[in-house]
Amino acid sequence: MARSDRVRVAVLGATGYSGIETVRLLACHPLVELTVLTSEHYAGREVAAVYRHLKGLDLPSLEELRPGAVKGRADVVISCLPETVGASLIAGFISSGLRVIDLSADFRLRDPEVYRRVYKHEHPAPELLKEAVYGLSEFRRRELPEARLVANPGCYPTGVLLGLVPLLLKGLIDPSSIVVDAKSGTTGARRVPNVEQLFAEVNENFRPYKVGNHRHVPEMEQEISAILDREVAVMFVPHLLPINRGILTSIFLRPRAGTTADDIQAAFEAAYAKSSFIRLLSQGEMPELRNVRATNFCEISFVLHERSHTLCVITAIDNLGKGAAGQAVQNLNLMMGWDENAGLLNIAPVP
Repeated sequence: MARSDRVRVAVLGATGYSGIETVRLLACHPLVELTVLTSEHYAGREVAAVYRHLKGLDLPSLEELRPGAVKGRADVVISCLPETVGASLIAGFISSGLRVIDLSADFRLRDPEVYRRVYKHEHPAPELLKEAVYGLSEFRRRELPEARLVANPGCYPTGVLLGLVPLLLKGLIDPSSIVVDAKSGTTGARRVPNVEQLFAEVNENFRPYKVGNHRHVPEMEQEISAILDREVAVMFVPHLLPINRGILTSIFLRPRAGTTADDIQAAFEAAYAKSSFIRLLSQGEMPELRNVRATNFCEISFVLHERSHTLCVITAIDNLGKGAAGQAVQNLNLMMGWDENAGLLNIAPVP
């Protein structure tokens, strides 16, 4: 039975990687009562029977997704369903007065034509695209308290935008020069059978994929172009690391003439002065995945290489944390007017 002093939350698609990470975080959230957990594959089973690391927690059983049952038992829905699967259901939840955080890409792209081109599918609820708040938490604090629908950013765009936005806002870089080299753990590809994700394919291997045509590129370009009020193209090269989780991103940029390291440092400090989850590293320190693993933190550093007139910004996040479930919980906190850090100040398990 839900407690009256807590907000009732339903997690849809609770047994995928981002879904179960959301459950893990919310199970210990002081202001949340998990009331509905859905799973098409494991309906009728206890969560701990599928993920034993959650054994001993008081969690509802997994069940089939029945929209009518969700509406009567939740105040907020966090959807971890794949693209095109949850969008039409979300429209129904919104019309019923529920608030929704969507971890798929269904509401990130504002143009339905871009969505159709990227996902090869007509958008199921285009009327909601303009309303959805793009939930890059550090830059959407004003919009989130009133939001009915939040589009949680993708994992790669989160790592890129957190390193770029402060510089764009201050006009310190040439936007036509953006080249991104990003490396992700295997959980970024979701919990589905895939030959390319087999242990023998990933272990002792390292490879790029979808160079120049990754589905997250339009999302990055949309957000950068919105800041600059003109279209910008991004060269993006993703790689698959032989690890479970984490994204290390190197962003190569051409600084504007006269830009100094002090200017860059000041831009980051101004942007993240009130951001508990952004760690700006000292000169000479480099981000490492182990320092953000299983957390909502992002490490950022930069090197201004004067001889080549190149700026390199490096970020590290956990793709399931700040890149998915952690940011979703941060957005939930901001939507509800709670302490932004609630349920999220866990520390990385090092070593």
